[in-house]
Amino acid sequence: MLVYGDPKWRESADALCDAITERLRAIEHQPPGLDRHSALVGVLLSAGELAQGLSDSEFESLGADETSARRENSGVLLLGLARLVAKSWSQGFSGPLALPSRVWALLQELRAPLPLSIKGAEGYAFYALYPEAYMEAARHSGLGAKTVVVGIRSIGTSLSAAVATAIGARSPVTLRPVGHPFRRTIEVGARLSRQLLKDTTADFAIADEGPGLSGSSFGGVADWLLEHGVGDDRIHFFPGHRGDPGSQASQAHRERWASRPRHVVEMDDLMLGAAPSAHRLATWVSGLVGPITEPLQDISGGAWRRALYGDHQAWPPADLRFERRKFLAHTADGAWLVKFAGLGDAGERKLANARLLAENGFTPPVAGLCHGFLVQKWLPARPMAPGEFRRADFIEHLGRYLGFRARRLSPSATGGASLGELSEMALVNTEEALGAAAASRLKERLADAPDYVRVVRPVDTDNRLHSWEWLVAGELGFIKTDALDHSAAHDLIGCQDIAWDIAAAAVEFELSKQEAADLSAAVLQESSRAVPAELQAILEICYLAFQLGLWSSAKPAAAADEVPRLEAAASRYATRLLRRLDGEGS
Repeated sequence: MLVYGDPKWRESADALCDAITERLRAIEHQPPGLDRHSALVGVLLSAGELAQGLSDSEFESLGADETSARRENSGVLLLGLARLVAKSWSQGFSGPLALPSRVWALLQELRAPLPLSIKGAEGYAFYALYPEAYMEAARHSGLGAKTVVVGIRSIGTSLSAAVATAIGARSPVTLRPVGHPFRRTIEVGARLSRQLLKDTTADFAIADEGPGLSGSSFGGVADWLLEHGVGDDRIHFFPGHRGDPGSQASQAHRERWASRPRHVVEMDDLMLGAAPSAHRLATWVSGLVGPITEPLQDISGGAWRRALYGDHQAWPPADLRFERRKFLAHTADGAWLVKFAGLGDAGERKLANARLLAENGFTPPVAGLCHGFLVQKWLPARPMAPGEFRRADFIEHLGRYLGFRARRLSPSATGGASLGELSEMALVNTEEALGAAAASRLKERLADAPDYVRVVRPVDTDNRLHSWEWLVAGELGFIKTDALDHSAAHDLIGCQDIAWDIAAAAVEFELSKQEAADLSAAVLQESSRAVPAELQAILEICYLAFQLGLWSSAKPAAAADEVPRLEAAASRYATRLLRRLDGEGS
């Protein structure tokens, strides 16, 4: 099934350098505290994107990773910024901040009108992965300054700087795994190879998020080291979690993973439980909403359903692959939802959108952002249930909501899948789930899709209009939850034309033709965006195929009691898709 995405965007080196410079100058004037620290981490992440883009650009031209002045300078810049983050963290975000003059000089040296391809770091955006966790892991690793630190691009670029600064090592080297996702290898040029292997007694620290299904990125780097004479006993792994590689890992990689040291500090270790007070998530949240009356309540992994649904049988399905870490914070004034929104630019963008949507009555009130976690009011509300509201009232509200998004929320830099990519996804998922005959009929239905490419206008769509994503909150009316995450999720959809959300609403609420027309009219009134009916029909088919793939592919990793809900969801989309292919409801 085609479900996951690989967010990338284009950026120029000089624009990135200018943005980093501007943000550092602003940080110089910030008072000590968590906000300043969070801003420093954001700059480290941006510098990691710069270094990743520069290294990948050279890799593409040479066909291998090799030494260069740009790579060396970007590594020194990263290490300098990582030291600032480490100092801020160790001091509990207090104390003065002195930016080394070398940082400013390096930003000028790296400034050039070079087009770069930046790959999104999923861990920072989706999975509550913190560079400070790698600093803590390295600090307790027993490794020293002679260690050669290797970062696996993309996210390993900044993670390796975090490891290196914690053990006093020199600037890390980053490598780009290539090839089949389950059989990654690396290509290293002669000069860089000599640099890596110069000290025949040095340990090697390999940093990346994961491991994923195969662990082949970690494994590919370790394979290269072994092939070039590095003893197995000199290899250390710095992963993002304590788990093992997934089902696609080779036996050799499994055995090495089990035998070699893995230095891990997870988010829970870093900022929950026994963490120092200044580093605790609860302390950060208290700074926004006042004293918390009891420990944070973890409602991740579908546990949020316990807080909303009294009957376990009424629970909607939950896909744990895409769920963010989330907690409830209880105060004397009620409860607050504390949900991971992303570090750096990702979190700041969601904070701005959350405030805008809340101010216009569409989403819960916002307290603020504390180092990656967005804090919003947990309203005394109940999940939307059929028969408890007038459909015409909801359609009018939904139209205003979608029209507001179309008018006010611009697409992110990563954009979204093109109409051609959506069509390809729909064909692949349909054939895998429903067979070749159904895929052939779908191909006929999508034959006209290229004609509508020119009318598509991407915006920051909601992408999550399921009925369980809506609350009914008394005088507040209809409240949208999860309104910020899904156009910038780890799936392939991304930002789309508002017609995507209209099509999704037609599916999720089983709108009649008249109701769908009323919804489109409400969107038009709010946004002046007239959605072509033919485009909406194409996107409805693609939406059904994506949802079918999403819920079907969630089953292998799900708990046994979750599987029936996932199967029911997938069956519903399959039935609706087959009806559309047979010409019903069109």
